Amino acid sequence: MEFKLQAPFIPMGDQPEAIRGLVDGVNKGFKHQVLLGATGTGKTFTIASVIQELQKPALIMAHNKTLAAQLYAEFKEFFPENAVSYFVSYYDYYQPEAYVPRHDLFIEKETQINEEIERLRLAATTALVSRRDVIIVASVSCIYGLGSPEEFGKGTVTLKVGEIYRRNALLRQLIESQYQRNDMELRPGTFRVRGDTLEIVPAYEDKLGFRITFFGDEVERIMQFRPLTGEINEEPNEVSIYPAKQYLTEKDRLKTAITEIEKELEERLALFKSEGKLLEAQRLEQRAKYDLEMLKEVGYCSGIENYSRHLDGRAPG
Repeated sequence: MEFKLQAPFIPMGDQPEAIRGLVDGVNKGFKHQVLLGATGTGKTFTIASVIQELQKPALIMAHNKTLAAQLYAEFKEFFPENAVSYFVSYYDYYQPEAYVPRHDLFIEKETQINEEIERLRLAATTALVSRRDVIIVASVSCIYGLGSPEEFGKGTVTLKVGEIYRRNALLRQLIESQYQRNDMELRPGTFRVRGDTLEIVPAYEDKLGFRITFFGDEVERIMQFRPLTGEINEEPNEVSIYPAKQYLTEKDRLKTAITEIEKELEERLALFKSEGKLLEAQRLEQRAKYDLEMLKEVGYCSGIENYSRHLDGRAPG
């Protein structure tokens, strides 16, 4: 789908010249361009016009969440038919680990994650791998690694009417994509099974789910519905369910990563013990072994980004 700018006004004053200059600069391969203008002079509309002219996905970075939210709302109005996504840090509260030597006090990392922002981040990631008409409005959170795009794409579950799927294999695939089974309550990132019917609410949706009915192992119908009311919106012939987490790792790569993490853990423990830091060694061992157990059992753990080098297969440094 093409970008379609919808606005009740057209470029005026210096805007047409600025739009032409920016578009020409991008087409010529300029890496850096500056758009100057006082508050209220229509810089957001100018950039929206540039996006429509170029017809390329865009990343718009703001220096804080407040400005990012404002820009997100404005671009949503300018491009109602396109994918405008919001990508900022999902922490409502973050306290890093700390150690106070004077009192021998270790303060554990404490976080509080905003589930709605986490859903919006997943929606942004999903839009990037599924379509071209995408605008991501982000804070500096977007510069940090999110795992492998290839592995995220491999975690997609695609279902088509008339195709054959083994039920147990399908459910296992959903779980490997970090979906949770919940036969009581449907919420983003969960699925449930009732007889020959599978219901899924994608992790990046809050008002839409998919109901798939089977005849044996054959997909008979796919229905898009509203989880709150059960109302059917449409019946697509095919649906793709994207992963519920941004960090996904292929099984063989995960096994290798776990081995590498265990090896590094032993090296770090030996270093701490040789320096007489027995308390630090104990805490590291306790935390790392818990994370390793979670990775082995479910393929995911809290703070998985701490192990991104091993999961991505990158060299140290």
